[in-house]
Amino acid sequence: MSDTSPVPAYVRTPQAAFLASLGVDRELARFDLAGSVAHVEMLGHVGILAPGEVASLRGGLRAVAREIALGSFPWRPELEDVHTNIEVRLTDLVGPVGGKLHTARSRNDQVAVDERLYLRSAVARVAAALVRLEERLLAKAGAEAERPMPGYTHLQRAQPVTVGHLLLAHFWQFDRDLDRLFATAARSNVSPLGAGALAGSTLPIDPSDTAGRLGFERAFENSIDAVSDRDPFAELLFDLALLAVHASGLGEEVVLFASKEFGFVARTPALGSGSSLMPQKRNPDVAELVRGKAGRTVGDLVALLTTLKGLPLAYDRDLQEDKAPVLDAIATSLAVLEALASVVEGLEFDPVRLGAAAADPELYATDVAERRVAGGAPFRATHESLARSYAAGAHPEVEPSGTAPDPARALAARSTAGGPSPTAVRRQLSLARARLDARVASLSSLDRAVGRIEELLTEDRG
Repeated sequence: MSDTSPVPAYVRTPQAAFLASLGVDRELARFDLAGSVAHVEMLGHVGILAPGEVASLRGGLRAVAREIALGSFPWRPELEDVHTNIEVRLTDLVGPVGGKLHTARSRNDQVAVDERLYLRSAVARVAAALVRLEERLLAKAGAEAERPMPGYTHLQRAQPVTVGHLLLAHFWQFDRDLDRLFATAARSNVSPLGAGALAGSTLPIDPSDTAGRLGFERAFENSIDAVSDRDPFAELLFDLALLAVHASGLGEEVVLFASKEFGFVARTPALGSGSSLMPQKRNPDVAELVRGKAGRTVGDLVALLTTLKGLPLAYDRDLQEDKAPVLDAIATSLAVLEALASVVEGLEFDPVRLGAAAADPELYATDVAERRVAGGAPFRATHESLARSYAAGAHPEVEPSGTAPDPARALAARSTAGGPSPTAVRRQLSLARARLDARVASLSSLDRAVGRIEELLTEDRG
């Protein structure tokens, strides 16, 4: 049949170009199709559609899915959005029965379910990329578990740690990011399909049927809330914004450590390009761009929250603006995580520069204070006495023998749980690997839920 069906009345307006969202929401096409298959099957289960109608609509929807996958789908900008494009094309393919697809459904609950299915898939993709970064952090931390370096506060040398300990600090930040992403996916695991425009339907639909078919834990509790709730997107953007902040912090340390002033990390080609003018330069461009892109992701969060602020219930067209920042943040996050994983894997630490920095006597001032305290001296008086000595350029004995500092000895003494001694770092590594194994198991469960989309678009069911 023809693919030039007239534009439906509900999208006809002189302002069609301004209202169009196809350039953004076509990203949701496969989720929209899967939701439609589940909706059609539910309509058949409750007797609203005849078995033959269900089969025709389901077959047509899967044909549309194949066209989109192959790049042959005839997108029509004048049809405003992905939902109308699919429905009109379906009717082109299957005839008048295509007009029954939208029975007991609104674009309001339709887009809401599309977004939640998209969120599930997006979390799985970001989580997989984050797991790859964490694996590289653990590998590098294991290799550098005993290498001394200065730890910093206020960007001033403070106390001795190991490179492995510092890398594990970043691991635990990213682990919390994973936890938040999984929690967001779990909280959004509620189907809004069946809420209609805002008040459900007078037809005998079964929202729990579509919820189960789409892999949701349950159906919505309140139809007004179901079509207006964008908390999942807001939470996802917060998760990604904080992830971007954490990635930016790691990027900043790479930038600093690769500078000649620090010299802790070799300026390899994997970190970035050279200068177009200065032949001696090798810039940590990748880490700098990781740092820079944090602002973009934080901006995406602010954009969505600003859109949501003060909206009356239930649905408002403002909500059309909810997808662009989410899609942008997902794409940005995936690119950042891939680049950062490559940077971490390629880090080459300079043992000479690190060793020289770790031998700075001032790093061990607290050790001297604590040794005196262990001998019975009051801490505050000891602190003030040592502060005056260091201010005068004197370095009271670091080792009991009065010799130069021994970073290995000082680190070995810091063996409390979570500390920087090689023994404590090894314990941390074991905990981190166990935690990552658990995250991978959670990701596998999420991947199975994401797989429901492909099942709906390919399997045969009665």
